[in-house]
Amino acid sequence: MTDDISRKKIAVVGSGFGALSAVRALRGEGFDGDLTVISPQAELHYLPGMIWIPAGLRRREDLVVSLESFFRRMKVDHHASWATGLSDDARVVHTTEGDVANDGLLIASGARFIKKLPGMEHVIIPCQGMEAAEKIRERLASMDEGCIAIGFAANPEEKSAVRGGPMFEFLFGIDRQLRREGRRDRFRLVFFNPSEKPGLRLGEKSVQRLLARMAKRDIETRLGSKPTGFEADRVMTEGGDFQADLILFMPGLTGPEWLDNTRLERSPGGMLAADRFCRAGGAQRVYVAGDSGSFPGPGWMPKQAHMADLQAGAAAANLVGELRGKSPSHEFKTELMCIIDELDRGTLVYRSEKRQFSIPANRLMHWAKRRFEKRYLARYR
Repeated sequence: MTDDISRKKIAVVGSGFGALSAVRALRGEGFDGDLTVISPQAELHYLPGMIWIPAGLRRREDLVVSLESFFRRMKVDHHASWATGLSDDARVVHTTEGDVANDGLLIASGARFIKKLPGMEHVIIPCQGMEAAEKIRERLASMDEGCIAIGFAANPEEKSAVRGGPMFEFLFGIDRQLRREGRRDRFRLVFFNPSEKPGLRLGEKSVQRLLARMAKRDIETRLGSKPTGFEADRVMTEGGDFQADLILFMPGLTGPEWLDNTRLERSPGGMLAADRFCRAGGAQRVYVAGDSGSFPGPGWMPKQAHMADLQAGAAAANLVGELRGKSPSHEFKTELMCIIDELDRGTLVYRSEKRQFSIPANRLMHWAKRRFEKRYLARYR
């Protein structure tokens, strides 16, 4: 097979962290053929910054970035649509606006929240979008007193399919916001989780510090009991119910619904089953990055933007290699790196297969997180 791949076509499904990193990596690997991104809008929604919306540190316009300029620079054809399925051994992507042919496919369309518990209409799912963060801001502004319940859960069929970090940030951020406003004494904050050690992927010591920080800040905990449902003013769990005036809950994750209309192999939790090279099973030259996939690795492997970026780089290199007739050889690095922010300070947590450490909450980490946001978004503005 010739090394000239300028006549090949690659399609990328999604326009989030993994998808955009894949676009940059594909061009960086020397792929100069047709590159199509399939997503509803040519926009990046920087979800990590949503934690600052309730306190007024960020607005929607600060975190939603038009990708039109980036796509022009990368010579990307944006196909404004939703993916709906695959055919012809994944060489055709079906969308709400017609079919997109490809010689190689990279899927980074994110995950879907599991909303099976009764009463989910009574909770706010923070990472569902900017509207959710704005709704939290409005609800907090309208409350004079009451109980705020914040929790998360995992996919029962795939324990790693969970996103808990943002919920710790909303928890500590709301506590800090209420204290700044001089009204914390009129509110109960309750953190609930089905695990006795929530956020264990951060490491045993990090969990101990988080729980100690909750106790120090008079945040109640309801741990070790699975949530069974919600009412407008109540959280129900196997260990008992408790009253709540505002409920923030992050359910477990599963694969996007459109994957049901494909023959790609799935994990027990409904994600795309991927190997260490980010190849999806069930078709040739199909790769996955980010929350859409289930990857081999340690149980603490995170569902976070940083991990999606690492997987996207490996997937892009392997896909371009395959189009050049080479076997996949690039494996992604497994690395957890996050700053749990509290509005004016943050805790750094790092974990790899060789090292693990954390830096206790301090102001420097808060400003480091803000600086990272600025530099990250500058790539696409």
